[in-house]
Amino acid sequence: MAQGMTRRGAILTVGALSLAGAANAEGQNRVERWGLYEIALPATAVGNPFDVKLVGVFTNGRTTLRAPGFYDGEGVWRIRFSPPETGAWRWTSESSLSALDGRQGGFEAMAPGAGNHGPVGVVETYHFAYADGTPYRQIGTTAYGWTHQPQAKRAQTLETLKTAPFNKMRMLVFPNASVKTNEALFPFEKTGAGEKDWDLTRFNPAYFHRLEACVAALGALGIEADVILFHPYDGRYGFDEMPAEADDRYVRYVVARLSAYRNVWWSMANEFDILKTKTDGDWDRIFQGVQASDPYGRLRSIHNWRRLYDNCKPWVTHSSIQNGSAVLDDARAETYRSVWKKAVVFDEVCYEGSLSERWGNLTGPQMVRAFWHGLIAGTYVGHSECFPIDGGEFWLGEGGELRGESAPRLAFLKSIMEAGPPPGIEPIDKWWEQHLGGAPGQYYLRYFGDDAPAEWAVDIPRDEITGGERFRADVIDTWNMTVEPAPGVFTLAQKDTKYFFHDPARPTLALPGRKWMAVRLTRVA
Repeated sequence: MAQGMTRRGAILTVGALSLAGAANAEGQNRVERWGLYEIALPATAVGNPFDVKLVGVFTNGRTTLRAPGFYDGEGVWRIRFSPPETGAWRWTSESSLSALDGRQGGFEAMAPGAGNHGPVGVVETYHFAYADGTPYRQIGTTAYGWTHQPQAKRAQTLETLKTAPFNKMRMLVFPNASVKTNEALFPFEKTGAGEKDWDLTRFNPAYFHRLEACVAALGALGIEADVILFHPYDGRYGFDEMPAEADDRYVRYVVARLSAYRNVWWSMANEFDILKTKTDGDWDRIFQGVQASDPYGRLRSIHNWRRLYDNCKPWVTHSSIQNGSAVLDDARAETYRSVWKKAVVFDEVCYEGSLSERWGNLTGPQMVRAFWHGLIAGTYVGHSECFPIDGGEFWLGEGGELRGESAPRLAFLKSIMEAGPPPGIEPIDKWWEQHLGGAPGQYYLRYFGDDAPAEWAVDIPRDEITGGERFRADVIDTWNMTVEPAPGVFTLAQKDTKYFFHDPARPTLALPGRKWMAVRLTRVA
């Protein structure tokens, strides 16, 4: 820890924290670019300390950002900041409490270390990349209540994620009344014995310590935390029916605590249209509240049940969709891109599992099929699974262990994605049932799904093709996770129709006649 001086000469403690929350190894007033720098300010306030307004103004002479502060209990306020640029930064505090106003300090933002690529953002309209330009190929999963479990269960979840392919986790802030939770902690202070007796103006910092420790642990594994602010699965604690003023206060507090973690995404709600206490105008206001409070512009979305939110609105950075039928073929999935002109993530397409409910009984092949169709469409897909153990617990609700068949196949898919063109796969000749994705003229993927053809006519749409281009072909078994190169190359020439090119000497490619096959064509220099 380092010591800093205010202009009044008082000492305050400044912690240079990594995203995982550990002190800088050198013990100096330094932090990596896109890391987390934290200022701890002790003071005494009369009345409700959560009413105190606190902002840190950070500048490096070129860029100035205002980072919100928050009360963290035991007479300590904190400001967290994630420097977007290297070099020297200075900060000044502004506060409604005189003891916190006008504090000053500085630190050095160093070059990012290995594995620190910065926050994820949208690039080229439909895809994602880290701030340093590294493509982000989304393979997400959901474990709604994993942060609310006992420590041993949370540790088990993180251990599972170490070897899983997932690079995003969707998770609730509020507890889910239908899922087993560690009920020793709640987000607000109690005012009585009733389950809905809360002081909505006073938060419980210990509850949020646990949440942000989980966010940091995901970040240490290279996993994005898609933080879901509201959900309808309550009916017990009343957090789904708070008044607008309490909603807004809660949003500001969560954003102040978490926005400096570079792996945070914001989801306004899960199945927003089930929350009958909120109108579309309320969701507009919540979106804008997050946008206004977050100095870094982290990704923002909202997840639906049966009714779609208007994802064309400017505060929506990307679309988070529940629709299993949309990824039964790529053409259907792609329509969402064309309508909204935004990156699309089908975060819920039903789940692999053994439940009797229709949303939790996909087979492994069906789960993997959804990801492949989504990929060809130029979109992204999310996973979860529902294989109950004793007591009815499963990954979707609590985390723990994975028991399904899809995860290894999704790791294989991720390797295919990472070997593909940056920043991601684009649909090709999308209105004409080509079922092709890639980069025209350079790279093509064809996925056959449930079909089991014995051959494929290698007809390539004319975009970016003039004739003479040569391609090598790989036959991919997406379930058995094999890649078999086809012999020779395909040299393209125009067909008798003006729309396609093929190799007259070998117009077809032999296939094994099995389900779940794909073909990859890569241009030979």
